[in-house]
Amino acid sequence: MPLLGTRGGGSARGFGRGARALAVPDTGVMFPLGMVQVGSGGSSTVSFSSIPSTYKHLQIRAIHRVTGSHAVGNCFMRVGAGSIDTGNNYSNHTLVGNGTAAEAAGGGTRSSIMGFDYYNSIGATTASGIFSTCIIDILDYASTSKYKTVRFLMGREMNSGNTDSRVYFESGLWQSTSAISNIQFSALTGAGGSADFVQYSQFALYGIKGE
Repeated sequence: MPLLGTRGGGSARGFGRGARALAVPDTGVMFPLGMVQVGSGGSSTVSFSSIPSTYKHLQIRAIHRVTGSHAVGNCFMRVGAGSIDTGNNYSNHTLVGNGTAAEAAGGGTRSSIMGFDYYNSIGATTASGIFSTCIIDILDYASTSKYKTVRFLMGREMNSGNTDSRVYFESGLWQSTSAISNIQFSALTGAGGSADFVQYSQFALYGIKGE
């Protein structure tokens, strides 16, 4: 989908009599670039396209739920330059905690940044009425000299009885030096079957300025 909007601005202040105003950039400022909220019919994918290359990093904040059994509901993330890369050009690492134990997993040849199985999906949940939360940082997304690193922080409730809550800290890699201009999230089962993001699932994209 096209980006919904960008905004920018800044200010400078001088101190002391006759002092010259100096522009001091705030390199942590976040600019809203677009937002998608899923409607009543649900949607199998959520996409951002034509992302400008004028920021240092990107951040995505999402709340979402996926249809299907909680053991197979997934949210897959893929990126691309002009088109979405669906090849085995991704890798990831996952650390999961459930309040009593921790688990770790990883893989170096995958077809998405996250979502190889339900342990590695991006915070998707299928518990009725319960939405997962997720913050995703895409670092140096516009660089044409390095692979793209992605980090994730998320939480999910695996079932409606609140008996299996989990927190995730994950990292991913897109093995390409191309600048990212498109991002796609897909709702799928662990076996690659069809699923949907339910109504009110929401994804918001921000650009972060930097030196």
